[in-house]
Amino acid sequence: SEEVERDDKELDISNNDVCTKYREAGKIVNLALHGLILQVKPGVKVLDLCKFGDTVITQKCGTIYQKKVKGRAIEKGVAFPTCVSVNECVCHNSPLESDVPGDTLSSGDLVKLDLGCYVDGYIAVAAHTMVCGEQPCPEKPLSGPRADVLHAAHIAGEVAVKLLRPGNTNSQVTKAIEKVAHDFNVNACSGVLSHRMKRFVVDGNKVILLREDTDQKVEDSSFELNEVYSIDIAMSTGDGKPKEMESRTTIFKRSVDKNYMLKMRSSRTLFNEINAKFPALPFGLRSLDDERQARMGIVECLKHELVHPYPVLFEKKGDHVAHFKFTVLILPSGPTRISGLKPFELGAVKTEKRLSDEISAIMSLASKKKKKKKSNAALKATSC
Repeated sequence: SEEVERDDKELDISNNDVCTKYREAGKIVNLALHGLILQVKPGVKVLDLCKFGDTVITQKCGTIYQKKVKGRAIEKGVAFPTCVSVNECVCHNSPLESDVPGDTLSSGDLVKLDLGCYVDGYIAVAAHTMVCGEQPCPEKPLSGPRADVLHAAHIAGEVAVKLLRPGNTNSQVTKAIEKVAHDFNVNACSGVLSHRMKRFVVDGNKVILLREDTDQKVEDSSFELNEVYSIDIAMSTGDGKPKEMESRTTIFKRSVDKNYMLKMRSSRTLFNEINAKFPALPFGLRSLDDERQARMGIVECLKHELVHPYPVLFEKKGDHVAHFKFTVLILPSGPTRISGLKPFELGAVKTEKRLSDEISAIMSLASKKKKKKKSNAALKATSC
C-alpha cells in the first residue's frame, strides 16, 4: 500500500528527517564519550563509568524530540549499554551492582569505552581507546607495542571509511584491514564485526569481517548509497583470538525469531520485561527492575536461545588491545562519519612502523567528493 511504501522510504537516509535523527544520535554518543574520557582516572570504578555513560545518554535523549507524533512518543535512549574494557579485555565489560568489590582503574591502563544511542530507532554507536592517568603528548609520547596497536586500529578505521563506497565490497575492506594489521605487526581480533544498521537493527545482515577466519564466513556484499554502517575495529598485540573467561555476561539482545514457554517464574517475569522494554536492541541486566532476579531468569532464557549474549572477551594477560568504533552514513557526497572521536593527539603516539604502498594508496584517497557549484534547484533538492 501507499502507506507502507511511504514508511519504507522513511527508513532511508535520503529522507532529511531520518538523516537528522542519525546525526542527533551521533552527537549524543560523542557527548557521552567526551564525558567518560574526563571521568577516566586512577581509582575510578568501572561500574561507575558504565552507569555514567548510560545516564548521559538517557538524560540527553530526554531533552530532544519531546513532542508526540500522531499521538505516539518518539522512542529514544541507550542502543548499546556503556562498556568499559581494560587492558587485555577486548569488549562487552559492563559490570553489575552486585559484582563486589568491582574493578577500579589504574594509571597506565589501556581503557576501551563503548556505547550507543538511538533516536526514533535510528542508531549511532562509538568506541574509543585511551590511556588512564597522565595523557601522552608530543613532549612525552607513547611508544612501543601500545602505540603500534593504537595506530593500527586508527589506520584500519580510516581505511575502512575510505573504502565504504557504493560498488565496493565487504571482502575488500576485510583484506585491507588485515594488511594494516600486518604493517603494524599486530592482529585484528576475530569475532569483531562491522554491520549495516537499520531502524531498530544494530546488527543487520550485511557484515564486514575484521579478519578472515576459517570458522567464520559471511556472504559477499556490496555497499550501496544511503546505507548506514557501524565500523568496529579491535586490534591486539596478541594472537587476536579473544576468549571468554570467568567474567559474567551482562549484555544481551532479544532473539526476535525464537519463542519458548519458560518454566521458572523469575524467567517469565524477566522475559516479559525484556519484551516490554527491550524488544529489539541490546540491554544490560543492570537496567532491569530487579538485578538479582534478572541474573537468575536470564539462565533459562539463554538456554532456550530467547536472548543473544554479548560475552566479555579477553586476549591473554599482558596483551594490549585497542578498540575504535564509529557510525558511517554513505551519502552522495561520500562516506560521512557521525560518531566517534579523534583517536589521539597528533604526535602523542609514536610508531616506528611504516605503511605498505597498498595501504598508503588507500589512505591518499579523498574522503569526500569535490563540491561542484550547484544551481538553486539542486540546492533545494539536497536533503542532508
